[in-house]
Amino acid sequence: MPVLQALTDAPALAVILIDGPSGAGKSTLADVLGRGWPGETTPTLVRLDDIYPGWGGLDAASEHLRRCVLEPRRQGRPAAWQRYDWTTGRRAEWTSVAADRPLIVEGCGSLAAAHEALGDIRVWLDAADGLRKQRALARDGEMFRTHWSQWQRDWERYCAREAPERRANIRLSAR
Repeated sequence: MPVLQALTDAPALAVILIDGPSGAGKSTLADVLGRGWPGETTPTLVRLDDIYPGWGGLDAASEHLRRCVLEPRRQGRPAAWQRYDWTTGRRAEWTSVAADRPLIVEGCGSLAAAHEALGDIRVWLDAADGLRKQRALARDGEMFRTHWSQWQRDWERYCAREAPERRANIRLSAR
């Protein structure tokens, strides 16, 4: 796997950013990387699904990631992210990001232009549209079906503006 091979040359406290459309396999890839991380240190995993402030929150979560996690970490300052409670529709508790462990961030919006210099390994993961939708609906159920079109429009605007695939130094296609 190209990402696991890239880890051998990555800095000890590498930041891995995994982006791609819904249902492409970003969460699965992040889990595999976390389990297969070389050495004794387990990386911190941040999932943007825990940060999006609702179905229209792709851009807000991407900005939150930059401002609260990636930039502070790069500057040697404490980093943390605030969870969004999908049940109550409000922001919830803050979670610290360990400065002494590698970091894996996965989710739509992680390869925004402002994040490019903040990620050591930048992964773009894609899959065919039909497969992606099938996976996403199987994962998130009927609730996502009602929001699929809105999310897809937001995703397409993000891609047109940020060109996340071009920012990746590793590109993968799921089957």
